[in-house]
Amino acid sequence: MLNAILRTVFDWLLFPFRTLPPWVGLVVTALLTAIAMLPVVKATSNQQGLEAIKRQMSAGWFEIRLFSDDLRAIMRAQMELLWSNLKYLGLWLVPMLWLFIPLGMVAAQLQFHYGYHGLEQGEQALVKVQLKQGAQQGTWLGAGAGEEGPDATLEVPEGLRVETPAVWIPTLGELGWRIAAESRGDYEIAVRLGGESWSKSVRVSEDVVRRSPIRVAPSFFKMALYPAEDPLPSDSPIESITVTYPEDGNLLFLPRELWMIPWIVLIIVFAFALKSRFDVTI
Repeated sequence: MLNAILRTVFDWLLFPFRTLPPWVGLVVTALLTAIAMLPVVKATSNQQGLEAIKRQMSAGWFEIRLFSDDLRAIMRAQMELLWSNLKYLGLWLVPMLWLFIPLGMVAAQLQFHYGYHGLEQGEQALVKVQLKQGAQQGTWLGAGAGEEGPDATLEVPEGLRVETPAVWIPTLGELGWRIAAESRGDYEIAVRLGGESWSKSVRVSEDVVRRSPIRVAPSFFKMALYPAEDPLPSDSPIESITVTYPEDGNLLFLPRELWMIPWIVLIIVFAFALKSRFDVTI
């Protein structure tokens, strides 16, 4: 339920920026994240302690500059600076614990908007189906499937094309197909196995939209990592359905998979720029 709510919120939040360069949405989300963080930092941190430590650090640097010709004084000031830095980091433990889970949830949602390059017309992708371990020896494989694999088909709507028959890798318990995108759009493909079918979303678009590379079986840990799509039914024989969206291209002069680095840097920049407005010591 929480993932569904967050998906709706971020789809709505990023909708105005879907056709703009990706960095525009990253800047906006970093600004909003910094604004949301500052009151939390103020409420959960020892503001007086941070102020005192920062004064001690400033005094230490001043002492090093003032007694630049006194080696013993410099060494003493450096040790005091080191101790002050350790205490400063210690004072940040509590607010970071409060921020860790919310920031992780925000980053997980943004990953599926900015971490993958969308399929374009004419591009190909793999669809991989990982069966649960018990299902690999169960009735889902069909009678006498053996090395030939289960009786499985991949159904796709108009706009997508299946280019290969199913490939079965028995050592991995994995099925695979190659599909090609023929036109832009949002699609639902279906994996049919043992008389039942399970769907998976596929998006063919160059816009900044949510893309779900994998749909997983219900699991708290997996749903925390892959919140972009509802989980598979718990009684499904399928562990996961994956669409291999490309991760190539650059984002803010970095490879797309490193999008989080500029996002975090922007959050820090905005937090320092706005801290006086929120009366927060960082």
